[in-house]
Amino acid sequence: MKTKSIEKILQPIRHHWVGDGFRVNNFFPSNYGISMERMSPFLLLDYASKHHFPPSDTPKGVGVHPHRGFETVTIAYKGSVQHHDSTGAGGIIGEGDVQWMTAANGILHKEYHEKEWSKQGGIFQMVQLWVNLPATYKMSKPKYQAIENHSMSKYELENNKGVIEIIAGEYKGLKSNTFTFSPIHLFNAKLNKKAEVTFNFPTNYNTALLVIEGEIIINKEEQALSDHFVLMKNDGEEFSITATENSIVLIMSGQDLNEPIASYGPFVMNTREELVTAFDDFNNGKFGYLED
Repeated sequence: MKTKSIEKILQPIRHHWVGDGFRVNNFFPSNYGISMERMSPFLLLDYASKHHFPPSDTPKGVGVHPHRGFETVTIAYKGSVQHHDSTGAGGIIGEGDVQWMTAANGILHKEYHEKEWSKQGGIFQMVQLWVNLPATYKMSKPKYQAIENHSMSKYELENNKGVIEIIAGEYKGLKSNTFTFSPIHLFNAKLNKKAEVTFNFPTNYNTALLVIEGEIIINKEEQALSDHFVLMKNDGEEFSITATENSIVLIMSGQDLNEPIASYGPFVMNTREELVTAFDDFNNGKFGYLED
């Protein structure tokens, strides 16, 4: 079996704020020249590395904004996020939990630090990943999948090496209950020091790693430090990770949708005409109403 090798390792170089509650580094598609097409079906990765927020009676976050044509996957590592949308849905994404939101034909959404967490303050750390929808499903009905940590599929590694939390897809035959519209694998590898694990994805799947905590060595050759992003080449199937200290690694791999991408701000469609329609629908109130 051929080894999947490293294309590039990226360090966080430029943070920006989304609203006043999310201090993020955008690994793709902007800061490093990695396009949406290169990472398909993944569209965007915003990483809020550890940041201390002081106590606040007014929760920080981002106000009402629209989405259409894709899904957002929010993974809370530290802190707690609350959200509401124009369908009347809402909830809390607690530490260790994941929210998989299918915006599809359009919603208004807002997200912010959970009220009680905000009053206490503390270290906040999270990932938001945008996942494209195949053209067939872009105008389907919005929905949510709340993936609480206690109900997540978990593969216990032998010899106390750690655990693989399966957010989506499967690892060594153990499957997640998360529904995806195209083949996607998304894992949290929580590894103890000196643990070595292997992963296997088809050559043509676009694959990347984000080191959330600790330090790792990939394929027994190259080191990736905490908060670094690793883009893998499409040249093989298998690669290994060795944790040089207790580590958490977000692993993503998915099949390229191989469809045209037309994107602008919070809308991701297939053609410019569909983008124009999205803006018209938004401006005409077809996404519903949500108080800021």
